[in-house]
Amino acid sequence: MEFSTPLVFFVNGQKIVENNADPNETLLQYVRNRLHLTGSKLGCGEGGCGACTVMVSSYGQHRDQIIHLSVNACLAPICSLHGMAVTTVEGIGSTKTRLHPVQEQLANAHGTQCGFCTPGIVMSMYTLLRNNPRPTQKEMESYFDGNLCRCTGYRPILQGFQSFTKDACPMGENCCMNKKDGSGQVTNNTDGMVNGVANGEADETSLLYDPSQEPIFPPELKVNAHLYNTSLKFSSSSNTWYRPISLDELLDLKKLHPSARLIVGNTELGIEKKFKNAEFPVLICTTHIEAMNEVQLDERGLVIGASVTLSRIQEAMQSAVDSLPEWKTRIFAAFLDMLQWFASHQIRNVAAIGGNIMTASPISDLIPLLMAAGAELYVMSKDSKPRYVKMDHTFLKGYRKTDLNPEEILISVKVPCSNEQEHFYGYKVANRKDDDIAIVSAGLDVQFQKGTDVIENISCAYGGMAPTTVMALKTMAALIGSHWDESMLTKACNQLEADLPLSPGAPGGMVEFRRTLTTSFFFKFFITVKTKLIEKGIITEILSPEKSVVSLGPRACTKGIQVFEEHTKESPVDIVGHPVAHNSAQQQTTGEAVYVDDMKKIEGELNIAFVLSTKARAKILSVDTSDALQMPGVKDYVCAKDVPGKNIFGVWPMADEEIFASNEVYCHGQIIGGIVADTKVHAQKAAKKVKVGYEEMKPIITIEEAIANNSFDGESRSMGRGDTEAGFAKSDHVIEGEVRVGAQEHFYLETITHRVIPQNEDGCVELYASTQAATDMQLQVARALGVNANRVVVKVKRIGGAFGGKEIRPVSTALPAAVAAVKLNSPIRTDLDRDEDMIITGTRNPFLAKYKVGFTSEGKIISLDVQMYLNSGKATDLSRSVMTRALSHCENAYNIPNIRATGCLCKTNISTNTAFRAFGGPQSYFIVETWITHVADFLGKPTKEIRELNMYKDSDMKFFKQPLEGSNLTRIWQEVQEKSNYESRKKTVDEFNRNSRWVKHGLSLIPVLYGIGYESEANFLNQGSALVHIYLDGSVLVTHGGVEMGQGLHIKMIQIASHVLKIPRDKVFINDTTTDKIPNTSPSAASSSSDIYGGAVKNACEILCKRLEPYMKSNPNGTWESWVGAAYMDCIQLSASGFYNRSLKWDKENGGKLFPYWVCGAAVTEVELDCLTGEHEVLRTDIVMDVGRSLNPAVDIGQIEGAFTQGYGLFCLEHYKINPDGILLTQGPSTYKIPSFRNVPVEMNVHLLKGSRNDEAVFSSKGIGEPPLFLGASVFFAIKDAISSARADEGITGYFRIDSPATPDKIRMACQDRFSKQFPSAQKGSYRPWFVDL
Repeated sequence: MEFSTPLVFFVNGQKIVENNADPNETLLQYVRNRLHLTGSKLGCGEGGCGACTVMVSSYGQHRDQIIHLSVNACLAPICSLHGMAVTTVEGIGSTKTRLHPVQEQLANAHGTQCGFCTPGIVMSMYTLLRNNPRPTQKEMESYFDGNLCRCTGYRPILQGFQSFTKDACPMGENCCMNKKDGSGQVTNNTDGMVNGVANGEADETSLLYDPSQEPIFPPELKVNAHLYNTSLKFSSSSNTWYRPISLDELLDLKKLHPSARLIVGNTELGIEKKFKNAEFPVLICTTHIEAMNEVQLDERGLVIGASVTLSRIQEAMQSAVDSLPEWKTRIFAAFLDMLQWFASHQIRNVAAIGGNIMTASPISDLIPLLMAAGAELYVMSKDSKPRYVKMDHTFLKGYRKTDLNPEEILISVKVPCSNEQEHFYGYKVANRKDDDIAIVSAGLDVQFQKGTDVIENISCAYGGMAPTTVMALKTMAALIGSHWDESMLTKACNQLEADLPLSPGAPGGMVEFRRTLTTSFFFKFFITVKTKLIEKGIITEILSPEKSVVSLGPRACTKGIQVFEEHTKESPVDIVGHPVAHNSAQQQTTGEAVYVDDMKKIEGELNIAFVLSTKARAKILSVDTSDALQMPGVKDYVCAKDVPGKNIFGVWPMADEEIFASNEVYCHGQIIGGIVADTKVHAQKAAKKVKVGYEEMKPIITIEEAIANNSFDGESRSMGRGDTEAGFAKSDHVIEGEVRVGAQEHFYLETITHRVIPQNEDGCVELYASTQAATDMQLQVARALGVNANRVVVKVKRIGGAFGGKEIRPVSTALPAAVAAVKLNSPIRTDLDRDEDMIITGTRNPFLAKYKVGFTSEGKIISLDVQMYLNSGKATDLSRSVMTRALSHCENAYNIPNIRATGCLCKTNISTNTAFRAFGGPQSYFIVETWITHVADFLGKPTKEIRELNMYKDSDMKFFKQPLEGSNLTRIWQEVQEKSNYESRKKTVDEFNRNSRWVKHGLSLIPVLYGIGYESEANFLNQGSALVHIYLDGSVLVTHGGVEMGQGLHIKMIQIASHVLKIPRDKVFINDTTTDKIPNTSPSAASSSSDIYGGAVKNACEILCKRLEPYMKSNPNGTWESWVGAAYMDCIQLSASGFYNRSLKWDKENGGKLFPYWVCGAAVTEVELDCLTGEHEVLRTDIVMDVGRSLNPAVDIGQIEGAFTQGYGLFCLEHYKINPDGILLTQGPSTYKIPSFRNVPVEMNVHLLKGSRNDEAVFSSKGIGEPPLFLGASVFFAIKDAISSARADEGITGYFRIDSPATPDKIRMACQDRFSKQFPSAQKGSYRPWFVDL
């Protein structure tokens, strides 16, 4: 066997010859660390977020075709790229040359915010266009199933890219839906800003895609393709990678290395190496063995080589479905339906069917289909005869064990054609449709005696019900010979209950739900097949329409309108109030936007990786670093004894946490020490070798456990008015209830990252940090290092999302890095992997509330007593401020005469919870809307009626004695109903539900009344500073204390400066936020940065204008540059410091201003619900939001949509799971699901309230980042409305509790029917749950 030593591939047209290819190195590591192409981002390291997406192109000799694939660079081994061409985002366009149309359109369409996910999204779209220059909109939308964005809400991305599809309006920006009405309002139906170009300033034709302009595939790879199709061997100190090109070579290698792992896409092994610390000394890549890459269709079925990727299988099966009779391709059709939800395009492009079979996952999407279909495997080994193995109940021998011998190799799999008497369907339920692992999956197949409904054979295979995929053998045997009728269905359900048992504490949890899905799937199968038999005339029974629809319909393409008021320009260059694109948008789409980990390493720069506690509560008995310090590249170990200052941190000036745990650990993931090494990989490997000895103690994990153990952080706090007990006495009815809001992971796409550079003089250090709070980090680092704050400079260029998670928690990893930098006198970098970030940093605070409500028979609320418990985690952080927000918003938009709200902070042994967008507002609002629903259900009245009866008037006073002036609540409530056609749609929904049993629609109408900014007790944060320099060429540099994290703060500051100075936008530049220019900065939080820093920029610019005014008056025909030059010659200072502050005064007795002003909004949402599975689709959302006189409608609409989507995730999707021992189970995108592209409303309409003004902020604007988040709960309450209809059909009426998030398991079990009743919940406390509710 001959081997080629060098690895040869191309990157962006440049030939790469790597003589020392390391099988452990991924493409992402290579392009970022060796080629310094940092546009591709590390978002998760497991192929779940798409931030690393690149295009990999290869030449297929057999088909004489160039193949372009979108691929996750974080999983692709560089050894797999021999003879291929890689294109990164840098390779398609640049601001220095020209933008690719994809990049330009996304930037113009306001499709970027933080920008960290943007290069991956660009490359997915680019790859799609290279394969299909004019896709349909549906094809385009489905292509983003492997990309995530936490900021935008997806709508502007999808509708921005719509211009590349066949569905785009040929009129472009002149589309009739892009219009101004007579009132000056602008309505857009595509991307919100006239096809993404503000005011039509770009030529629509310049955005159209021309495939002829693309770079050609490297000719060398095509002409000399035969030279690259050779056997390969690459070796490192720990691994050897073989790529044979013949079956004989493969068999020889497998005999020589019987424990070698075969690899195609690395989508499974890459995860095992990263998260299970698995080691594979020998890897054999089977991508170039012809027999394993063939797809052949014959009369009996489709023979698929084991190395054939899932994308190719989709193509082959679709071709068969298109060309063969329908009855013959029913199995293929079921596979196609399942494959569209299997992982993502990036994964399907490289993952092979052989890997899916041989890993034998118990929650596989495909194995149940293969077993139900009776697929046949062809296997070979060197010393044994080839054999065929049927995938039946004998194939799987145990958890991830198959019937194959260790030396045997899977060559191909045969999926049979169906026959005319056969019906085959696949089913899957996951938390999220796109790119999610099945909770339960099934393959169901039935064959009838010819011309009858008598079962001749039946196969039922289920995944997610045991350590392996299992076949319901007793059920199958019992049903043979039965007619396809109700008695057969009853028998099947009873048999499935016995066939598929699950103990209450089984791994994965949700036991009752999973068992219910087994019979629910079978019922869907029963109805679907019965419908087919009726259509054929085999069964004469008429199936009623309301019972025949058992699944959600296909998702329609995304659409929507955005309506805003466009303001008159005060000067030709005035852009305040206009939809101007993000100032970094183009750099983000080209990958040129630099984040901390994109910065080039400097000489001597090292990496630190953390030694984390594996226990939730324990004493540290020993720390053994001896093995770790012997690892390659390791320089040192740092811990508590190395801290030169104080080993403490907290919310400045408090300090209730240790930088390094010294004697005890108080949560899973607490930092004990850090390994410093020359590379991140070396540091992480060595950190895992540190041995920590513990003496475990019983942890407190949940709120209930904290209450039982009296584990509270400080005294409880209360707010209220009136006399609640007297109110209850006067009430006609009094109800009590309890509800929970779960945790929410921030999941910013850029994990927390820092660079600490010691200056070797006077104890100075410089930090490049991913933080919202530069000053807080400066002070904390100074305290840890034992120096004054003036020796520490913190710099922030931009951060890749934050949402509150980078306000305080980044300090926990910056401080160990700073200690290491000073100890070793070397620059130190720390960039957390996704799992590390999720383990270390904490979440939105979970809440548990107990409420008591008194009300009249008409529904008027008389009295409210609510007790809120918040899970702080192991330290206080910002939990007190979170609770203050919750208490002060405990009644949302409702005027209640008697209120008592009490809040308790529960101290537990989980990671410290922290700020999250809107602090405790969403949790508190959710509690409010829950008891509003409870009252309505108790009285049998519509929730809308109860809300309106109790809603504040604009002239009212909040319960804590602050006027509601300027809230516009009444007008917003009326407008959202008008814009959404609420009343007529409510009737339509009711009519639909009367005629549908298993699919329901739900409609909700939700308000939000939000106090913007820092409350009065934190009034010291309501201040901001700015520094504005005018240079002699007339250019202007603005520096302010705010941090750009995707919310459009910098572009708003540029707009303000441009407006005040009356100069074009391109003359104004903002570089970074740095504590040596702007001291004592307030965190960029509380939706107040535009207010306080905008006020400061305005103030500085006004000072400069006043200085220049004499020169403008003396030379009215002069230019800006001439006025600046004249002022300079007269020694006039061309630099000014601006300042802005608020003075809030409030006390319990006299009231006053607890918050600067109010922001209101309302949403109407309609959903469609599958009552049998708990899955749902958001059909439409209409939002009316008051943003005052918007500084930038594009930015504000983006904030509204992004916040709504994040709120939808909080209340309906994102399930944070911790086991009873306090170990985090959801550590990445594979287990923690944020909303994806196809989770957003099919139709999303946003209206900015016209004519609103606000005297409390710059240019009459309003802050908007936080208030819309709660409107995402409109999805939750629409789901609850749909569930109510399902329950009513079962004769169950009245209030029912469902906690947040409303994941499929909670929804399905709340629907209540014969199938769910078959599996009652086990008694709480009788078993150990797999995860607990915090």
